[in-house]
Order: sequence, then structure tokens, then C-alpha cells
Amino acid sequence: MSQLSEYRQQKDAFFKESESSPLRPEQREAFRGLRYFDEAPELAIVAVPEILDPAELVEMQTSTGATATYLRWARAPFSVDGKDVALTVYKNPGSGDLFLPFQDADRGSETYGAGRYLDVYELSDGRLYLDFNYAYNPYCAYNDDWSCPLPPGENRLDVRIRAGEKTYHVEE
Repeated sequence: MSQLSEYRQQKDAFFKESESSPLRPEQREAFRGLRYFDEAPELAIVAVPEILDPAELVEMQTSTGATATYLRWARAPFSVDGKDVALTVYKNPGSGDLFLPFQDADRGSETYGAGRYLDVYELSDGRLYLDFNYAYNPYCAYNDDWSCPLPPGENRLDVRIRAGEKTYHVEE
């Protein structure tokens, strides 16, 4: 079993069994697993960040109308299907964790309409590791009780990112 397959299996088990799952109890009862794109090795990307100087605090709108504060930290340029694109990477001002909310051209059909998230890792040489195979839906995709930051306009891609989680589908 690959590392990605194992991760997905563990995530599905968490969603089905954990009291901390974003799913309501009745959703967990019917849950049969998340839907994913096939693994796309070409979408595991190492990017050289363009650090934004000065970095600035920004307020992101959330799914509930509130705001969340992040540090607008760097741009991450890369290519998808031969097209050059870039996404802005944010930092959580409290933890320093890197955060990448984005929308792709499939939003609203194969991917969640409000966008997906990607955890970004800084490598020891300063480059960024973006593995879109681990792109995930925010918890508000499963349950309206959650408040999730919405990807800002600068992180709306006109290319398809066919990796990671697909739109959540409730079993009939």
C-alpha cells in the first residue's frame, strides 16, 4: 500500500469513526468513504517561493461570513499541464504553519465549489513542497456548522488540479 493510499484509508476511518469528525452522527452512519482522484505524481511539486516583502496580515472571508487572519507570505510558481501558474501561500500568525487555500477550474463539478486546501511544507533548502494529491476539502464541505476560510481571488486557477479529494458525495 502506498503512503497516499494509507493516508486516505486513515482519513476515511477518522471521518467514519471519530467523534471529532466533521460529519454529523447520521452522516457517519451512511459514510462509505471520500472520493479521490487517482494519484498524480506530476502534481507533487517543489516550488521556489517568491517571498513577499513586506508580508502583510490579511483578513480572509469565511463560509459563515466571519473573517480569519493570515499572513500573506509568498507566491509559489509552478506549471500544470504546460501552463505557468502561481498561488499565494499564507502563514498562520499564531503557529507559523503554511496554508494554501485554492480553487481550480473544476470547482463546482469534480471539486468542491468553495475551494480546497493544501498543507505546504518548507524544505530544508527553503523551497516549498506542494503535493496536490493531499489537497482536501474544508470541513464546511461536509457540515455547515463549520466556518472555513474561502480562497481569495488571487488563488483561483483557470487550470484543473486533478488530484486530491473530489466533491463530497452523500451515498443514497
